[in-house]
Amino acid sequence: MKQFTRAARMDRHHERNKKNPGLNLVSLMDIFTILVFFLLVNSSDVQELPSAKSIEMPESVSEQKPRETVVVLVSNEQILVQGEPVMSVSDALKIKGNVIDPLAAALDAQARRLIRADDSGGASREVTILGDKSVPYRLLRKVMATCTDADYGKVSLAVMQKAPERAES
Repeated sequence: MKQFTRAARMDRHHERNKKNPGLNLVSLMDIFTILVFFLLVNSSDVQELPSAKSIEMPESVSEQKPRETVVVLVSNEQILVQGEPVMSVSDALKIKGNVIDPLAAALDAQARRLIRADDSGGASREVTILGDKSVPYRLLRKVMATCTDADYGKVSLAVMQKAPERAES
């Protein structure tokens, strides 16, 4: 009889625990909420420069990501500041000296538009130059000299990132 009573009790116990437990939706919602916030915060990590189909940038293995700055685009035909045409490349190549006056005026206009919390002057101003790889170096040198003359302390050249070459062993 002892075995029969014990077996009946075990059957009742197994019958009680046989039901499938329901999903705990509160925990599931918490996990999805955390996942959504994680994706939102980390999705803004990628910085993109404005792309122009008319230029082909040189390649580099640089690891630095671009920051939001004033963008000077030098194509084969025109020089643009923040997407607005400033002058043609042929006219810029004809200019004697290192400073391109129309470009300097456009950069000064951009500097006046920028609202800065700190007024530290030219040292905090940044400019990124997107140049086609077929543009002559003397033109890029003039553009860089014009940027520094317009009190832009940090001048960056944008390149396309390529995978670093691995040494075969």
